[in-house]
Amino acid sequence: MGYDLSFVNLGITIQHMQNHIDVFGFRIAFYGIIIGIGMLLGIRLAAGDAKRRGLGEDVIYDYIVYGILAGIAGARLYYVFFQWEAYRSDLLQILNLRAGGLAIYGGVIGGALALLLWCRLKKQHFLVMADSLVLGVVVGQIMGRWGNFFNCEAFGRYTEGLFAMRIRREIVNPIMIDAELLGHLITENGVEYIQVHPTFLYESCWNLCLLLFLLWYRYRKRFEGELLFLYLGGYGLGRVWIEGLRTDSLLLPGTGIAVSQALAGCCVFAAAVGIIYFRRKSARKSR
Repeated sequence: MGYDLSFVNLGITIQHMQNHIDVFGFRIAFYGIIIGIGMLLGIRLAAGDAKRRGLGEDVIYDYIVYGILAGIAGARLYYVFFQWEAYRSDLLQILNLRAGGLAIYGGVIGGALALLLWCRLKKQHFLVMADSLVLGVVVGQIMGRWGNFFNCEAFGRYTEGLFAMRIRREIVNPIMIDAELLGHLITENGVEYIQVHPTFLYESCWNLCLLLFLLWYRYRKRFEGELLFLYLGGYGLGRVWIEGLRTDSLLLPGTGIAVSQALAGCCVFAAAVGIIYFRRKSARKSR
C-alpha cells in the first residue's frame, strides 16, 4: 500500500497522514488547531513582555482581538488579490476560509494597520507596542508552519538532501506540483511520490532561531521599535532564501517574480534603513 509521507534520509515515515479530526461529525483541521495554539502562546508571550517593560498585560489584551481579526482579514485579502482568477466567478468563496488560502504577509500587514489605528485612538506609542507584539507574531509563525505540514503544502523543489521529504502524489493539491517535480516522480510499489524541500520546516526553524535572538536582544536594544525592525529584517532575510525554493509562490501579475520574495527583500531594506536612522537619532539624543 505504501506510505503517505517520509523523510527518506532520516528514516521517518508516516503511514496514514491525517489533516483533521472529527468531533461529533464536525471536521476540525489540524491547521486551525495549530494556529489557535500558536495565537494563544504568542499572546501570552507578548503580554508577559509588556508587563516586564511596565506597559502592563492589559494593553496587549485590549488590542489583540482587533489585531487578530484584522490579521485574518488581511491574510485572506492578500491571498485572494494574487489568486483573483480563482475567485472572480464565485465571490462567496472568498468567505470560505475552511478551504484554505491565507498569506502570512497579509496577516502581518493587517495586524500592523490595526495597531496603528488602535494606538492613535488609545494614545499609545506604535513602536513601543510593536516591540512586544512581534515576539508573539514569531511564535505564531513558528507554530503555523506545522499546519502546512499536516496539509502537505508550502513545500519546495525537488531535492535529494538530508531533509528530503517524499509525499504521496495523490494527497497533494495538483496545482502545487510543477513540471520539475513531475520530471522527478518516484514510483514505489505502484505508488507515485514527489520528493521535495520541506520549506515549512526550514521556515519554522529559522523563526525559532529568530525568536531566541529577539528574546536575548530585548534586554540590550537601543531604541523603541528596534525589535520590530530586527524582526522584519530577520524574517525577511530567511524568506528571501526559502521562497526561492518553493513551487507554490504567489506571483506578481504578468511576471515570474514571487510576491513574498520581493516583499521580503523590501522588508530587509526597510529594516536596515530603520535601524540606521533610529540608532543615529538615539546617539544624537545621548550626546
